[in-house]
Amino acid sequence: MDELMEKIESKQFSAGEKLPSENELADCYRVPRMTVRAALTKLEERGYIYSKQGKGRFLKEESIPIQLHLTGKVSFTEKMEQAGYDLETRLISCEKISYEEKIYKLLECEREDKVYKVSRIRIIDGQTMAIHNSFVSEKMFPEIEKEGVCISSMFAYYRKHGHTEFASSKTMLGISFPTSTEQQLLHCQSMVPLIMVESDCVDAATGDVLEHTRILYRSDKFKYDITMD
Repeated sequence: MDELMEKIESKQFSAGEKLPSENELADCYRVPRMTVRAALTKLEERGYIYSKQGKGRFLKEESIPIQLHLTGKVSFTEKMEQAGYDLETRLISCEKISYEEKIYKLLECEREDKVYKVSRIRIIDGQTMAIHNSFVSEKMFPEIEKEGVCISSMFAYYRKHGHTEFASSKTMLGISFPTSTEQQLLHCQSMVPLIMVESDCVDAATGDVLEHTRILYRSDKFKYDITMD
């Protein structure tokens, strides 16, 4: 598996190219066919290759380069549109969450306050890219339970409520693996790492915390040019 990954990384295989068969690889490496199948299965789970029924396994297309802004005054939607990407946003849900100390503390909420999670799926040029989870307090936005089901852009929603300038207090990067629900939403395998970006959005004029954001990006379909505004 390591040798196949090295060949993939060094571009000895081309995007869309059919890989050698299990029998060919077994002969090449002098190992049982089951060993080859296990290695190929792991590569598929990690998002390097894909299978076609009755035709074999193929190398996935090259990752799409996306410029990822970690901080700034412009919304994700606006950044993608400015970069010329065809962006589609679909609302997944708007639901009240159970008490979570970290989020409640970041939103400056007490335990008895209500916090809602607005979840949206992001699709770039027809390919599912990310899940955006925005945590918003009812204390800050009293109608969030009713209005949340109509939100496609959080910044547009905030502007509607009188907040016009935005800033980020801190941004954290991490890695996670998708749950079964996230696998379905992102159309990925269980072993495909997700880039997790957590940040806060504040009103630049007042310092009020508007939301805490937790975004999950696919790591196998996209390459991210990380910039700091």
